[in-house]
Amino acid sequence: MSSPLRVVATEGAVDLLRRLSDRHGPLMMHQSGGCCDGSAPMCYPDGDFIVGDRDVLLGLLDLRLAVGETAPDLPSGKSSVPVWISGSQFEVWKHTQLVLDVVPGRGSGFSLETPEGLRFLSRGRAFTPEEHASFDDEQPLLGKNWDAGSRPGPAVEPLVVATASDACPVPGVVPPA
Repeated sequence: MSSPLRVVATEGAVDLLRRLSDRHGPLMMHQSGGCCDGSAPMCYPDGDFIVGDRDVLLGLLDLRLAVGETAPDLPSGKSSVPVWISGSQFEVWKHTQLVLDVVPGRGSGFSLETPEGLRFLSRGRAFTPEEHASFDDEQPLLGKNWDAGSRPGPAVEPLVVATASDACPVPGVVPPA
């Protein structure tokens, strides 16, 4: 069994990231671990947030893709949005697939979506025991490895979902047909 993606994004989140990248250039995301912004996913121009040696890359969002698509190669430039989390926060989240969503509201003062009237929101889906076990032989890509040039392979399953409930269904709620 191949390991599932550690991060996916909704179509709305990807649309907002495209608009922000058109305005600000290449982007990056960091899943905040608390303090001033709670545990909000934060969006920055790439390089404006210093990734630590022990920060973990959850994945690369590919802004070239639509719902359900995959690509044979890695995105680059404005199409690539690395999503990071601190090493200590990763220990808390490692059993969970992060689903990056967007909702109406005001984001943090530090995140690029703040003036848009929208804010990024982290949702999560707990990995099944089999999915979680599939990571046993994999080491997460750390900031120090990224700085040394390491990159993940292209995603083999879709990174973009139509809605958050497509990635993390609500128990007892039947999705519309």
